[in-house]
Amino acid sequence: MTKLTTAEMRGYQQICGSDGAMMVIACDQRGGMRSLLAKDPAEQAAISDKVLGDTKADIARFLASKASCVLVDPICAVPALVDDRVLQRDTALLIGLDASGWDTSPEGYRLSKLVPGISARRVRQLGATGGKIMVYLRSDRDAANVHNIEILKRCIEDFAHEDLLLVVEFLTYKFDDEDDADYKARLPSLIVGGSRICLDLGSKVLKIPYPGSSDACAEVTRLAVAAGDVPWAVLSAGVDHETFLAQVEDAMRNGASGVIAGRSLWKDCISLDRSVTRDRLESVAVPRLREIQAVITTHFKGAGSHGADGRQRANG
Repeated sequence: MTKLTTAEMRGYQQICGSDGAMMVIACDQRGGMRSLLAKDPAEQAAISDKVLGDTKADIARFLASKASCVLVDPICAVPALVDDRVLQRDTALLIGLDASGWDTSPEGYRLSKLVPGISARRVRQLGATGGKIMVYLRSDRDAANVHNIEILKRCIEDFAHEDLLLVVEFLTYKFDDEDDADYKARLPSLIVGGSRICLDLGSKVLKIPYPGSSDACAEVTRLAVAAGDVPWAVLSAGVDHETFLAQVEDAMRNGASGVIAGRSLWKDCISLDRSVTRDRLESVAVPRLREIQAVITTHFKGAGSHGADGRQRANG
């Protein structure tokens, strides 16, 4: 059974809203954010870390201030978000440990990477509430996961030693020689299987892709409850807002404890012109956030870490 320590529980409470549900604004992307700010690869390469940091600061001002927490990277966003007092005093801060992109093994497996020098101790020194680690997993092929499981183990142990909250995220992916339809059909089992791997390693809070169906969401909840009532949040994966709203509703109905959302909120709002970014964050992204929060409020029951509906399904 995996249980949050007292310090970790305090951190978890801080990344949640007053209702006890997670509503975290994710803007830890670097390469993905550059591709949204410019279409030409040369123009993307010319976008500095300072420009990305300014964009993330605007996202924090307009969205994180109306949520419970912001997730950022340790390269562009901090310590400026703290030192420049961009974050409000009651907005929690998560810092991502994963480097942008991945290496590829000779077999075609994605090998996750860490940002050099970012440990649990460094995350604490940067004023954060906790950390987030993302790795790629293919739960149907053990050999694909050896490298990334070792990364997860090291990070989980490091944060446990520091007694600091760690959110564990995984993404799945298609092999180059895999049929699109076959991969799509496998997705629910891959996400349930990836969740099982993370829980078996001792993860205490999960950030996962939408599992693909109500039954798959309920299965993730059953696994999470059995592992020690581990809360899980659904991520947006850059889908359009209306699609994500439906996914959030399904996840929340079946035991999710909230949302960690990024691109679905702000992907078509950011610009190299900060005045445009600010206008669209206020006029487009904030209303989207309010709609997500309304879905969470409707379906989160606040029974322990999981909603009552999800717990009932998980138990039975």
